[in-house]
Amino acid sequence: MQHDDGTVFKVTPQGELTTLHSFHGLDGENPIGGTGQGTNGVFYGTTLYGGSDGLGTIFSISEGLGAFVQTAPGVGMVGQHILILGTDLTGATSVTFDGIPAPFNVVSPTLITAIVPTSATPGPVQVVTPGGTLSSNANFLVVP
Repeated sequence: MQHDDGTVFKVTPQGELTTLHSFHGLDGENPIGGTGQGTNGVFYGTTLYGGSDGLGTIFSISEGLGAFVQTAPGVGMVGQHILILGTDLTGATSVTFDGIPAPFNVVSPTLITAIVPTSATPGPVQVVTPGGTLSSNANFLVVP
């Protein structure tokens, strides 16, 4: 009989529990710290033990969620430089703060710097790329 060395699961807002993966040694044991979602939509995590050398594993689980962008920080003042993290940002043609265009610079495929525009209001940040429009999961807050 195979024993369970930890489980990754999801719970719907209605309380329905679904097991996404059960660990069994070589693929990891004792997942720790939960999972984090990358801007590509995939969830990543680690296990404390298991793997080929018994020292733990790094795992990923895709639930088919789309890519998004994330600002750092998530709060700023007009005129402040902020970072926008994402996936496949090369060739971006537009950055907006709640629909207000912002000056920006593509630094790398995963990083854009932008300036919070003068008339920005709290709301989503959107980046238009050759692959489509990416939106932030959380609203950017503009403070006085």
